[in-house]
Order: sequence, then C-alpha cells, then structure tokens
Amino acid sequence: MERTSHVILTSHVDQIYKEAPELQWGAEEAKQRGPVIATFTNPEHRNAIGSHSGGYAVYRALSIASGNYPQAHRPDLTNTMPTDELGPHPSWRDPNRMISIDPWGAHVFDHFHDMIKAGFNIQPTIAVTKAHLRIAEIDDAIDAGRLKVDNKIILPNRDVVVTKAALEPVWYLPGLAKRFGVEEGELRKILFQETGGMFPELVTRPDLKVLLPPIGSTTAYVFGDMADLADTNKNLTCRVHDECNGSDVFGSDICTCRPYLIHGIEEAVRSAQSGGSGLIVYYRKEGRALGEVTKFLVYNARKRQVGGDSAATYFHRTECVAGVQDARFQELMPDVLHWFGVKHIHRLVSMSDMKYNAIVNSGISVGERISIPDDLIPEDARVEIEAKKAAGYFTTADVLQGNALDGVKGRQLSE
Repeated sequence: MERTSHVILTSHVDQIYKEAPELQWGAEEAKQRGPVIATFTNPEHRNAIGSHSGGYAVYRALSIASGNYPQAHRPDLTNTMPTDELGPHPSWRDPNRMISIDPWGAHVFDHFHDMIKAGFNIQPTIAVTKAHLRIAEIDDAIDAGRLKVDNKIILPNRDVVVTKAALEPVWYLPGLAKRFGVEEGELRKILFQETGGMFPELVTRPDLKVLLPPIGSTTAYVFGDMADLADTNKNLTCRVHDECNGSDVFGSDICTCRPYLIHGIEEAVRSAQSGGSGLIVYYRKEGRALGEVTKFLVYNARKRQVGGDSAATYFHRTECVAGVQDARFQELMPDVLHWFGVKHIHRLVSMSDMKYNAIVNSGISVGERISIPDDLIPEDARVEIEAKKAAGYFTTADVLQGNALDGVKGRQLSE
C-alpha cells in the first residue's frame, strides 16, 4: 500500500503550492481559466481548498487507512467523456453567474490533456451519462392514458429514456460572498469555524479562491435532447427538487415530496414527448439542509404538541428545534440551470416562492407555474401544504384563513 511519508500542514501561512496552476474564474476558455485541482497526490499542484467528492472524503480516508484504496491512485479517464455535448454557454464565462459549480468540469480530459500527461492529477467534477428509469407511477400514467409509449422517450417495456448529469459543488468564494452580500473574509472565517476548522486554508490562504465543500452532489435528469434546454423556442418543463429521503425513497406520507417529484417527472416526460424537453434537478439538501435527525425531531415535536399537528405551528416547531426555519437558501440553486444554458422555463413545477424568486432573479424567465394536484397530496401532508400556501406559496386554489393560520402569515419555505 502506497502512502505519503509525511504530513503537510495547510495551516502554515507560508505553505505555498509552487506549481499550482492559476485560476481565472469566468475566463473565456477552459485553458485560460485553468483546471481545478484538489487532490493530494502532489500537494504543490493544488489550487483549491477541500477535495473532490468531498461528501465522501471521510469514506475514502477510511478505505486508504484500511489498506483497501491506494492513496496515490490516479483515475484512468479513458472513455469517461460525456455521452452528450453541451455548451459552452455564455453563462459559463460569467464570473457572477456560475459560482457553485465548475462549468468546464465535465471535459477536463479534453481541455487539460497535456497537463494530465505532465503529471497533474486533474479530475472531473461533472459526469454525463445515459440511463433508463423504471418508475411504478409512470406505469400508472400509461395505463390511465396520460402518457404514451412512443419508442423514443418511453420504450415498449415502459422504461423512460433519460440523460443524467452528476455535478459536484465547486464554490468560487468571491462570487459566493457577493451573491450572499457578505465580505469574503467574513464568509471564509465562518465557513472555517462552522466546519470545526476542517479547512485552515480558508483563513490562511486568501489566494486560494475555490472550495470543494464536503457536501453531496446535484443530479439532473434530462428528458429529450439536452441541447434543447437552451432553446427558448422549445417548451421546457422543469422541477427543481430538494432531497427528501423519507418520502422520495420510502414513501412517507407526512409530506408532498415524492408525489410532487413524480408529478414533475410525468410533466417533464409529457413535455419531451410533445417536442419540447423536460428537466428534473435533484439537490442534496435533506431536511431543509438541516439533516434527517433534525427533521425527525421536528416530526415528533409537531405530533406531540398540545392540540396536535397544525398549520399555525408548522414553521415554528422547526425553528424551535433547529434555530431556523430553513437553511437551504436557494441562491445557489439556479447555477445548474445556467450550466445547461436555460434562459426560459415554460412550465415550472414548483409552488415555492423562494425557488421561483431565485430563478427569476438569476436572469431566467418563467412562464407558467404548476401546483401539485390536490389528489396527489397525502392526507397526513395537508397540514404542511396549507401552511405553505398561507405563507405565500403559489397556488391557484383557495387559501385557508382564520385563527388556525395566523401564525404562518408572511413566512416562506421551500418544498
């Protein structure tokens, strides 16, 4: 087993990565921008804080420690290139538009082949592949006549043909600070403090402007031709969905997450079959980015409070446990849409004002907004949906009034 013979402390102020390529965020071309390097194979090459696949870095460390993973491994990127060509779009060259992902991250082997041959361990942060989806609710939609087998989007065996992309987070810290309206130094200090000092370079290396944070990636599912997402003349149906393991995977009936996700997929398929395209973007933000433990604690608090679960206390119970109603803050969410070159969403399958405002404020226009059909709302989730509608969620239905909802007036939350 190969291991490094010594440890380099990144907390040293004079720790300079002498051979690190310079990054010019927002440059016109990939080679001019430079590669993002965050591996420890050769520390002097690093020009970014953190590590690739940051959400799994600890698992990787355990594998190395146990002798099951060669620490000096370099990926063989032969035949790993994207299955579909995309971009470059104008948004890729805007240092203020793309600040949470690396727009050039899918083609590092093409753009930086010479550097890889010279010994730089440059790794992709985006991968694009083809897949088939098999979902029971799609079978139901076909049986009900809402969708059809067309041998292109839906195959005779009822598989749904998709292109999917996985996008790891790559944060350009000056752009991140600007978008959130804080000083870069203050942002770096708080990131350092709230991660238990995990990345000393945040405060000791102000010259390193990029962070690969230890959080999960984002997955996008495209129905139809991926290039059509940027064509405003072709109808685009889109749902941006935040992770909810209990509902999305296990079918919990306390929220509308899986029903709304499946409804978004059905609408996206229908759009693709009608000559347009569909896009589902799935963000890892479990429990409103507060975590599943916090979410379950809130479930207990809601159910056990005096008077039982109610819309009036829906937001308050989360705030009592977590200190905040929602930690997702959708400002970073539209970056993935801009990576696809999206300029207009004809049908947005979301009721969330936070998501809608973030998308529109980023420069993407929205036509129609699609609410979840009433018959898809689980009975146990009606408290949630009524609280959200009273808080300002988009809906074409009547919003309940009265004393029971006084406590949620003016509040907002993303679904």
